Amino acid sequence: MLTMLIISITTLFIALVVMLLSTFLAKKTIMDREKNSPYECGFDPKGSARLPFSLRFFLIAVIFLIFDVEITLLLPIASTLTSTNIFSWFYTSLLFLLILLLGLYYEWHQGALNWS
Repeated sequence: MLTMLIISITTLFIALVVMLLSTFLAKKTIMDREKNSPYECGFDPKGSARLPFSLRFFLIAVIFLIFDVEITLLLPIASTLTSTNIFSWFYTSLLFLLILLLGLYYEWHQGALNWS
């Protein structure tokens, strides 16, 4: 019980020291022109809000999100390896990867991955 208390206090002390050091050593100024502007993304806040948006960038972002979600669905398959039948696990994983690769090939064939 005493060792857990000492470890907790030591961890909190180290975290506090690191946070204080990063606060004092950071090279940020409070009165920064970009920080005082309403947008920090590089857009002119006084300009037109109807700027042209790259449709190609939007398609690449959507494709990235689709594959990112599919990867998060693929990761739990590895943890179920020990609790399932190896052949059903293998065929399910293979089918999932095959669908993923066919989708990637379709997007590639349609030209959605070309950035020109």
